[in-house]
Amino acid sequence: MGSGPAAALGSLAAEERRGGRRGKGSGGPAELSGSSYQWASRLATPKVGWGFGWLSFCFLAVAVVAVDNALASQAFMPLAGMEPDEDAARVITLVVLLVQTVLAIASTRIVSVINTAAVAIEVALVVVVSIALAIAVLVTGDGAADNLTSRGIAAHAPDYFAVGGGLMLAMIMGLATLVGFDSAANLAEEAKDAHRTVPRAIVGSVVAAAALGMLFLIALTVAIKDIPRISAGGSPVAAIMRDQLGPVMERALLVAITFAFFGAGIVTLTACARLVFAMARDGRFPAHRLMRRVSPRTRTPVPATVLVFALGVVLMVALPGAALLELITASTILPALIYGATIVLYLAVRGRLGRKKGAFDLGRFELPVAIAALVWTLAALFVLVSPREAFVSVVIVAGLLLVGGVFFLVMLTVDREALETEPGDMSEAFRP
Repeated sequence: MGSGPAAALGSLAAEERRGGRRGKGSGGPAELSGSSYQWASRLATPKVGWGFGWLSFCFLAVAVVAVDNALASQAFMPLAGMEPDEDAARVITLVVLLVQTVLAIASTRIVSVINTAAVAIEVALVVVVSIALAIAVLVTGDGAADNLTSRGIAAHAPDYFAVGGGLMLAMIMGLATLVGFDSAANLAEEAKDAHRTVPRAIVGSVVAAAALGMLFLIALTVAIKDIPRISAGGSPVAAIMRDQLGPVMERALLVAITFAFFGAGIVTLTACARLVFAMARDGRFPAHRLMRRVSPRTRTPVPATVLVFALGVVLMVALPGAALLELITASTILPALIYGATIVLYLAVRGRLGRKKGAFDLGRFELPVAIAALVWTLAALFVLVSPREAFVSVVIVAGLLLVGGVFFLVMLTVDREALETEPGDMSEAFRP
C-alpha cells in the first residue's frame, strides 16, 4: 500500500521536525536534489551521472502514472461502486495527477503534510486490520494457517519453481522500497543535515515496510477462505476484508488505500520533478533553461513539475491498454538496473572516499551490506527479465536507453562542456 515512498518520506518528515528546515537557497554541493544522478556524477564522472539520471527519470515518470492508475482502478472505483472500466480509470488517473501537480507546485510543505498523514493512516490501518483479521479467524474458524504454505492456483504449474517459486517472487516486493530511497534522496536538498536525516529515513522505511508489511500479509493470507475466488478477483485485499469483517471495514480499507496511493503518487511526482530540475540546473536535460526555473514564492520547480504531468497525460491518452501495461512493467526493471549499477560504482570507488563527521555510517558492516544488496538486486533483476512475457518490457527498456543515448550524443556534439563540470548548487536555478 505504497509503503516504500510513503514510509521513506514519512521518516524524513519526522527527522525534519526534530532538526528543523534549511534556509531558502542554502543548498550545498553535498546535499543536492537528484539522488542517483548526483551519486554517480560525484563517484565517477558527470557523463556517467547523466546516464543514471536518465534512467531514474524514465522510471519515476512512468511510476507516477502506474501509482495513480492503480489508485483509480484498484481503490477509488471499487470504493465508488463503479464497474471495472479502463477508460473511466484513465480519466480518474488524469484528474488525480492534475490535483497532485497543483499541490506539488503550491508547496513542498503540503506534500510533506499529505505524505505524513498517509503514512500515519497506513500504519494505523495495517496494525488494526491485522489484529482484527486474526481475531475474526480465531472466532469464526474461517481461514487456515495452511494458506501460508499453499501454492494456491499455481499448485499444478509445471514451472512454478523455475525461479524459486513464490518465495523468490515475493522477494521482489522489496523493489517498492527503492522508490522510497529515490523520493527521500531527491528531497535531500530541502532537508536539514541531509547526510544524517536522509539515511535514517531510508532505513526507517525499510524497517517499517518489512515489519508491518509482513504482519499484514500473513494476516491476509491466513484469512483467505477461497483461494481461487480471491485470486480471480480484481481487488483481492478488499474481498478478504469483506469476507472476514464485512462491507463497512472493506470500505474503510479502500478509503485508506486511496489516500495511501495518493500520497505515494504525489511523492513520486515530486521526486521526478526534483530530478528533472537537478539535471536541468546543470544544463543536462532537454529545454534545461526552462526546466531549471524555480518559483521565487513557493521554491518549487514549476516547469519540471508540469513536465511530469504532461508526460502522464501523453501516456494515458496515447497508449492502448496493452502497451501501457508493458510500459509499467518495464518501469519495474529500471530501478533494479539503477541501484545495482550504483552499488557497483560505490564498491569500485569506496576506498578513496572520505568520511564526514556525524554522518550516517555502517562502520564495519558497510562492505557486507553492500555486497548483500548487490546480490539481492541482481536476483530481483533476473526474476524480472527471465520470463518470456518480459520480452516486450525488456525491449521497451532498451528503447528508452537508445533514446537517452541519442540525446547524450547530441550533447557531446553541441554542448560537451555541460558534461564536464560537477553538478552545481541552488543558485544555478536562477540563471537566465
